[in-house]
Amino acid sequence: MNKTFLKLSTFALIAGSTLIGASSAYAYRGDATVQGPNCTPERHTAMLQAFENKDYNAWKSLMAGKGRVAQVITKDNFAKFAQMHKLRLEGKTEEANAMRTELGLGMRDGSGKGQGQGYGKVSN
Repeated sequence: MNKTFLKLSTFALIAGSTLIGASSAYAYRGDATVQGPNCTPERHTAMLQAFENKDYNAWKSLMAGKGRVAQVITKDNFAKFAQMHKLRLEGKTEEANAMRTELGLGMRDGSGKGQGQGYGKVSN
């Protein structure tokens, strides 16, 4: 009985830790009001300045190697991306979501250009 209890307890602890870790890792994606796991006060300030100044080069250097968004956002569409970020911070989520879709970034459900490929989701 003790071995069974120990095995179940260990399983529950591992499963719980995995779920908590996964949910916190994905919580920030697509939500400008939630800071990501690699966010530092300095990086956050630099990112806000890049958005405010519409400084694509500063943003791009901050985003080097940091996911799909850095591949989709270009110098040509960065101003719209910065506007989308501002709308999110202002709580105007419907307008921001419309811009997000226009930019091809998807909506957490894999509906963006190429998102969800290989995960059983339909992609555009």
